[in-house]
Amino acid sequence: MRIAKGTQKKSQTKEQTKLIAQGIEKGISEYKKQQKAKSRERDKQRKKTVAAKANAQVTESKPLDSQQKDVTMGNKLLSILPWLLLLASWGYFLLSN
Repeated sequence: MRIAKGTQKKSQTKEQTKLIAQGIEKGISEYKKQQKAKSRERDKQRKKTVAAKANAQVTESKPLDSQQKDVTMGNKLLSILPWLLLLASWGYFLLSN
């Protein structure tokens, strides 16, 4: 109402001033609604980018896990290899006699 009275002209009636005040209030409420909607959209977009970054980090760590499994399998094979060679040499010695 203060703003409407501040912009009031001399020939303006009280009813016209009230209508202007209502229009100003409506405009302010519409502006607030728009700002809330924009804020929600920005928040959704921010959440999407955070989720995408987290997803990218997970996919980058998966190949490392598969590489670790390959290394682990290789280490197991290397730990069994001496025993296999020992058994093969004993088998050769037993069969050659």
